[in-house]
Amino acid sequence: MIINVYKSLNYQILDTITNNLILYNNKPTHFIKKVDFSLVEINLHKMFMLGYNVIMTPNQINPNLTDQQKSIMFNKNTERAFSGEYDDFYKAGNYCCRNCQTPLYSSKAKFDAGCGWPAFDNCFPDSIKYETDMDGRRVEILCNNCGIHLGHFFSGERLTDTNGRHCVNSASIKFIVDQLPSNTVLVGCGCFWGVEHYFAKLEGVTDTEVGYAGGSTEDPTYREVCETDSGHYEVIQVTYDPAITNFEKIIKYFFEIHDYSQTDGQGNDKGVQYHSVIFTSDKKEIDIVNKVVSELIALGNDGQAPYNTVATELLPVSTFWAAEKYHQEYYAKNGESPYCHFHRKIWK
Repeated sequence: MIINVYKSLNYQILDTITNNLILYNNKPTHFIKKVDFSLVEINLHKMFMLGYNVIMTPNQINPNLTDQQKSIMFNKNTERAFSGEYDDFYKAGNYCCRNCQTPLYSSKAKFDAGCGWPAFDNCFPDSIKYETDMDGRRVEILCNNCGIHLGHFFSGERLTDTNGRHCVNSASIKFIVDQLPSNTVLVGCGCFWGVEHYFAKLEGVTDTEVGYAGGSTEDPTYREVCETDSGHYEVIQVTYDPAITNFEKIIKYFFEIHDYSQTDGQGNDKGVQYHSVIFTSDKKEIDIVNKVVSELIALGNDGQAPYNTVATELLPVSTFWAAEKYHQEYYAKNGESPYCHFHRKIWK
């Protein structure tokens, strides 16, 4: 399924596309790009986190779902107690509708109710629809965006201060990481061998690890990233000492070691996995990135930087999957040098 991604010119509903999937946004801009919804499930979550909205009509089925997930979400079946992947799961992040990727719950609202299913005592505003269940007694909860079955809502149990419990099937939701560890930067700009080679030299960097992020495949292999439509980028997770350096200096250095104007990869390495990308969901960090990009464009216009266009994507934090051991510190272990990366000083 190919969907056209737009931001509207002050219209609410802009474009009707395949299977009644509608994208809308109230910010004035123009056509952005086409996305193959069937390939990268996480793309819709990225759109939500970046300010887009997606309306999916009831019974619109995400092609990435398993038969069991579809049975629960569309036929209103229930998974066995204590069998779901998120029953005993407490990482920091958000839980989204597995069908349409609408954010539904924060991990801060999750608690152990001892019932055998994920329990939340609150939800994101306007994310949940409440209906009387077919049994006439319970309250069914559904995704307010696409209408899939999530589970049931119970009140009066006095389990938390909100006195309400959203009892949710793990099959109906998907966990999304929304933050990185402290003093950590997650970026990609081509083959991660060369990126790590240069970041390892930067003063204040205490650790580097290369891997994959941004796609829908869990714990992908190098071959899957290179040869399939996993949607992952080759990235590096950089840990730094805040007493020596900071996020802004790291980002400026990031731009100094690659061609940030190239839209199809880096050098002769072509493909989505080699795109220039910065992952962050932190408002202060987003503001810093935007400031640095504005500086970069201005410097380019004045001839003080090599390019006056920036193709780097700014995306919400995604799960980082460490690459195979032989990729770590590749050039240092093999005595070789980068073939498509360099360090060109831009900021004096």
